[in-house]
Amino acid sequence: MAVDAPTRPDPVLATASGRGRVVAFWSVAVAVPLLFLGIFFAWPVTVMIAQGFVVDGQLDLGGFADVFSRPRTWRIIGLTLAQATLGTALSVLLGVPGAYVLYRHTFRGRSFLRAFVTVPFVLPTVVVGVAFRSLLVDGGPLGFLHLDGTFAAIVAALVFFNYAVVVRAVGGLWERLDPRAEQAARALGASPWTAFRTVTLPALTPAIASAASLAFLFCATAFGTVLVLGGLQFGTIETEIWIQTTQFLDLRAAAVLSVVQLVVVAGTLVVAGRARSRRERALGLTLPSASVRPLRLRRPAGMPPGDGHGLTLVATAVTALVVLLLALPLVNLVVRSLRTGDGWGLDHYSALGTTGGSLTVTVWQATLNSLRVALDATVIALVVGGLVALVVSRRPRRAVGRRAVAGLDALFMLPLGVSAVTVGFGFLLSMHHPFGLPVDLRTNPLLLPVAQAVVAVPLVVRVVLPVLRAIDPRLREAAATLGATPGRVLRTVDLSIAARSLGLAVGFAFAASLGEFGATSFLARPDRPTLPVVIFRLIGRPGPESYGMALAASVVLAVLTAGIVAACERLRAPGAGGEW
Repeated sequence: MAVDAPTRPDPVLATASGRGRVVAFWSVAVAVPLLFLGIFFAWPVTVMIAQGFVVDGQLDLGGFADVFSRPRTWRIIGLTLAQATLGTALSVLLGVPGAYVLYRHTFRGRSFLRAFVTVPFVLPTVVVGVAFRSLLVDGGPLGFLHLDGTFAAIVAALVFFNYAVVVRAVGGLWERLDPRAEQAARALGASPWTAFRTVTLPALTPAIASAASLAFLFCATAFGTVLVLGGLQFGTIETEIWIQTTQFLDLRAAAVLSVVQLVVVAGTLVVAGRARSRRERALGLTLPSASVRPLRLRRPAGMPPGDGHGLTLVATAVTALVVLLLALPLVNLVVRSLRTGDGWGLDHYSALGTTGGSLTVTVWQATLNSLRVALDATVIALVVGGLVALVVSRRPRRAVGRRAVAGLDALFMLPLGVSAVTVGFGFLLSMHHPFGLPVDLRTNPLLLPVAQAVVAVPLVVRVVLPVLRAIDPRLREAAATLGATPGRVLRTVDLSIAARSLGLAVGFAFAASLGEFGATSFLARPDRPTLPVVIFRLIGRPGPESYGMALAASVVLAVLTAGIVAACERLRAPGAGGEW
């Protein structure tokens, strides 16, 4: 009896089916993030701004003239630009020497110092404000300087926060630079300073510009730090939006200031995007990191005494001083949390298990709530941010495609700079029966994690994207030549390599969500506050007991965020997401 041979699938149909699945995947990869951004970012921000510009159903732009005629508005804008400019300049001046020492030399403890200088960046802004305030108040180690509540204190806190941005962005490129170009200039008779100024510095310019633009963005949109240190005397556009919304109920002024901040953020992101593209092209001209050996922190053999060693000593001295200054607020925060009325003890930490007389929950309950919310927000941010990074990492051949990819990249950076206060209050206004649906999403427990994920998505993109863009195209070509379908190439090449950066992405997303305060201050329910909200409430209460509890709670939050980021960074592969 004849048996029919098994029929083989038509290779043409199989290829068409595979391509169809790939097209469907990329369509979903683009649609899901755009829907997420549209519903949970663009819509709330639009509703919030419309409250100030729509009167009786008609567009009224008279608010611009009204708000800009107030001296207070120009004072706040001036303060924002002044503190952002000074904070950025000092961060760059101090960060470039730090990048040189920590990424261009090898010595014992380098890995620890790299991780330590990153700690301030991942700390919640409320914690940074509390740490500096405990340092500068009367009775603090630097209380004799009388800087509490001054403009200088705010700028110092911003430099404390943004130093790591410059060190990691500039150091990530400096570590990969081929030292032979500078060595050739030295061999031709150039002094160490001339060789640095004419060879190394131009090569580092894209990274420095990218770091400076990001530092300016973070300084200009600072909220928790400025709110704690500046009070009502000093502020930013961000804090002014909060004041106009919560204290004066002036939504028109808040809407105008939101537009002003959006313009500043958009301009900064354009500069950052161009600098980042130049940085990526510069990285393409350098040797692989494995072939560039870091220099030893000592005078190389054969070099005349003092020849180039002076620059290294200066950079080392500046970096050592900065590291000490970074440690001072953190150490003082811990020490002050242990001070009691009659000496030393753990009284303030014991009080965290109580409501302190006016809190609705204990600090430990708020901590558990923060962890649950941050976990949900991190999962959402990883999914959305991972899809964005995957799409933006593509390099289309057509100019239209390249412009679309660049536009999508810039679009998902907007939540980094748009006022979190605007987003949070916009959620309250827009999620009451959104789009005519018969449901009030403001009572949904997922609303707060979604709002925090909006802030965390850009961080995930910035960590994962460089890893995907660094993939050698020949790997994909080799896999395709060996018969792998487009879907399998994507799975075995792109996704497997991108997974190496997920540890750091998880750390930054979790830390950003755990310490988020702007939007959370509007959305956290009174019976389920997060830890930053509780700390801010404790600061506003009179009495040494409340202040001591705030210090102890700040230590708990700082240890949580720093520990989570440190653990996640140890899981990442070398070179993954190095610029962050």
